[in-house]
Amino acid sequence: MRALMIGFGNVGRTIARMLTTEISSFPALRRLDLKPVGIITRSRGSLIDDQGVDFEKALTCIEDHGGFPDSNASFSTMTGEEAARTLDYDVLVELSTLNISRRGEPAASHIRTALARGKHAVSANKGPVAFCYGEMKDLSKKHGGKFLFETTVMDGAPVFNLVRETMKGCVVQSVDGIFNSTTNYILDRMEQGISLEEAVREAQKIGVAEADPSHDLEGWDPAAKTAALANVLMEGSITPLDVDRTGITGLTMEQVRQAVEDKEKYKLICRAWRENGTVRASVKPEKVPLSHHYATVSGGGAVLRICTDVMGPVLVTQEDPSLYDTAYGVLDDLLTLQLQ
Repeated sequence: MRALMIGFGNVGRTIARMLTTEISSFPALRRLDLKPVGIITRSRGSLIDDQGVDFEKALTCIEDHGGFPDSNASFSTMTGEEAARTLDYDVLVELSTLNISRRGEPAASHIRTALARGKHAVSANKGPVAFCYGEMKDLSKKHGGKFLFETTVMDGAPVFNLVRETMKGCVVQSVDGIFNSTTNYILDRMEQGISLEEAVREAQKIGVAEADPSHDLEGWDPAAKTAALANVLMEGSITPLDVDRTGITGLTMEQVRQAVEDKEKYKLICRAWRENGTVRASVKPEKVPLSHHYATVSGGGAVLRICTDVMGPVLVTQEDPSLYDTAYGVLDDLLTLQLQ
């Protein structure tokens, strides 16, 4: 399967390692026959080779040079949109970062272009699902390419697959849970007497938080995940801008610790539900009793509860996912396409 990868950050490089230098640790992944014909980055150069880009050499370039040097025979300045429009590939693997202010662009355009050509698309970027899932779904149906995005909400945990493959006779009435590991980790540390600012710095130091953690702290990342769930599982038509959103920046260490003394915990709870024929969503800090399952979700963990007309509630809980979980979600989508 010929793949065009747009983005080669932490997730992309983890995928490359899992398929090459670390493949002995993941024997089931040997079934995946993947040939990367292009690796496109925004600021580190790009590699294009119709015979297949060497993942190991690409990793070495990033480690030794911080990017792809123009001395490389496969070096290219081609943009993601140009590559999506012109290269010969079977599946576009969109691994760029979420952009709220641009409403999921340029990732949405990359996927839109691929689907319009009848190509498959796999996305780790939640923006296209959160902002324009309906359009992507229509393009997929019209031109025959599949659009898969399992890793966008809970890394590699089966969320969309669970409903699509095993709950076909159910109508999802609501979803809720904890979808942002950064804020969950920070709230845990605040319970232990650390200020929000200190907890953020600590989270950045250990790689739990980004250099700019505002998407997490202000609730944009979980709002995008909630919109994605609402659109895919409940046939909603909302975007992150429609989510009633409050982040955790207004919480103090004293408030968080007082909640524990009151036998409660603050959690950033995401919700989507049906109301008067429409789908609505919210992301807000809420206090949950210590006896509640959500209170046990610590550190970088996550949890999703799905309520349906027939079954439910069904809970999916994830404990401290790593980049391998995120990368696996992408690889699982690729295996799904290969084995279809």
